[in-house]
Amino acid sequence: MVLADLGRKINSALVELTKAPVVDEKVLDALLREICGALLTADVNVRLVQNLRTNVKKNVNINEMGGGVNKKRVIQKAVMDELYQLVDPGAEPYKPVKNRANIFMMVGLQGAGKTTTCTKLASHYQRKGWKTALVCADTFRAGAFDQLKQNATKAKIPYYGSYVENDPVAIALEGVEKFKAEKFEIIIVDTSGRHKQEAELFEEMKQISAAVQPDSTIFVMDGTIGQAADSQARAFKEAANFGSIIMTKMDGHAKGGGAISAVAATHSPIIFIGTGEHLHDLDRFEPKPFIRKMLGMGDMRDLVEKVQDMNLNQSKNLMKNIEQGQYSLRDMYEQFQQISKMGPLSKIMGSIPGMPQELLGAGTEEEGSKRIKRMMCIMDSMNEKELDSDASLFTKEPSRMLRVARGSGTSVHEVEEILVQYKRFADMVKTVGGKSGLLKNMPKDPRKANPNQMQQMAQMQQQMANMVPGGMQGLQRMAQQMGMGNMFGGGRGGAGRGAGGQMPDFSQMMNMMKNMKF
Repeated sequence: MVLADLGRKINSALVELTKAPVVDEKVLDALLREICGALLTADVNVRLVQNLRTNVKKNVNINEMGGGVNKKRVIQKAVMDELYQLVDPGAEPYKPVKNRANIFMMVGLQGAGKTTTCTKLASHYQRKGWKTALVCADTFRAGAFDQLKQNATKAKIPYYGSYVENDPVAIALEGVEKFKAEKFEIIIVDTSGRHKQEAELFEEMKQISAAVQPDSTIFVMDGTIGQAADSQARAFKEAANFGSIIMTKMDGHAKGGGAISAVAATHSPIIFIGTGEHLHDLDRFEPKPFIRKMLGMGDMRDLVEKVQDMNLNQSKNLMKNIEQGQYSLRDMYEQFQQISKMGPLSKIMGSIPGMPQELLGAGTEEEGSKRIKRMMCIMDSMNEKELDSDASLFTKEPSRMLRVARGSGTSVHEVEEILVQYKRFADMVKTVGGKSGLLKNMPKDPRKANPNQMQQMAQMQQQMANMVPGGMQGLQRMAQQMGMGNMFGGGRGGAGRGAGGQMPDFSQMMNMMKNMKF
C-alpha cells in the first residue's frame, strides 16, 4: 500500500527527532520539512500541508519551554494531533440499528468499484452477525447484475435483481420490500454509475432514493483521483446528499493521501477504504487508528475485532481440550482454518503495535497462505480416527503416511513434516494447558510475575514462534509479536517493552490468544 510509504517517511522523521541530543528550532524545522515533503509527495493539498506546519510551530514554542519539559514528546504530540486533524472530517456517519431494516444506497461514478464495494460491505456486516442482502438496481451497465450475482454467490449473501425489468426504481423497491419482509437488517442497494454531466442518471438516483428511502446514502469514490476528490465529493453532495464515503483503490496509488485529506476538507466522513479486490480488503476508517496504523504503530482494537469476527466461540471443544492440555490433529486442522479466516497475514500483522513495516511483505504472505492450504489438503486425506488421534497411529503404522500422501497428491516427506509440526503444537499446549499450565497461572499484570512465571512466559513466546512451520515467516513474526514481544528480553533500551517501545496490553493479548486457541 502506497500510504505505507508515507507512513514510513513520517515515522522515520519522528525517529530522527528522538535521536537528536538537543532539540531546538533547527531540529523542529528539519522535522517539519521532512514531514511536509512526504505529505506533498502523497499529493496532499499544499494549503493543508502549510496549515499543518503553521499549527505545529504555533503549538510548540521551544524557546518558552522550561528545563523540565520533555520537548521531544511535546513535538511528537503536536505532529500527531495535526495528522489526525488532516484526515478527520469532524462528522459522524450513520450507525445501523439491530433488529430492523437499515437501507444503504450506494452511488458513485462509473469505474469507481461500486458493485464490488457493495459485496465487501455486505460481507463486513455479515461477519459481525448482521443479516445482510444485496439489491442490484443498475440497469444501465451491461453485466452489472451478473457481476453482483457472482460476487454475492461467492460471499454467500442473498441478492435480488432482474434480467427483464428495465426500471431501476421498480427493481430497487421490489428488492427492498422483499428483504424487509424477510427481516433482513442490512439491505444494500447498488445503483448505476454516473458522471456529473448525466442529468438523467442523477434524476434516476433521486427517484430510487425517494422510493426506498435509504437510512444512509454512501458515495463510493475512486481514491486515485487525488485532490480532485474535493470537487467530485462536493458535486455528488449537492445531487445525492450522501451521508458518508467509501474510498476505493487505496492499495497502490500515490494520490491516496490527497484523496483522503481532500474529502476530510469537505466535512464528509469516510467510513471504509478499499485496499484490494478480495472480500476482506475493506478497512474501517477512523482518523486516529488510521494514522497510527499508517505510521506502523498498529491498533490492537483492529486485531481483536478481526478475531471476534471469526466467531471462534463455535469451537468450544478445542478451547476445552487446550485448557486441559489435550491436543489432536483435528485441533491443529481447526487452528489452520481459523488462521485462514482472518484474511491476509499482512493485515493481521499490520494491526499489531510495534510490528516493523518491512516484515509485512506480500511474498511472505502469499507463501504462508499457500503453505497453510497445502497442509490442510494433506490433513483432508486423513480419516476420522487419525484426525482424532495424537499422531501415534502414524508411528505405529507407517503405511498410513503413504496412504495420506497418495490421497493428497503429496509426498511422504510432506506428511512427516505435518506430524513434526503437530508435535510442536502439542508441546505448546502442554505448556499452556492443564492444571499447572500457563493459562491457569498467568498473572494479570506481567510486572507482578514471579521469576518462574517470567521464565514460563518467555518459553511460551519462543514456542509460539517455533510452532509455525518453515516457509511461513509472516506467521512466525506474528506469533512472536503476539507473544510478549521482547517484554522479558532485556535488550538495550527496551527491557520490559515490546518492539514498538511501549508496554503491550497484556491481558488483552492473553484473552486474544485464548480466543485464537493458541
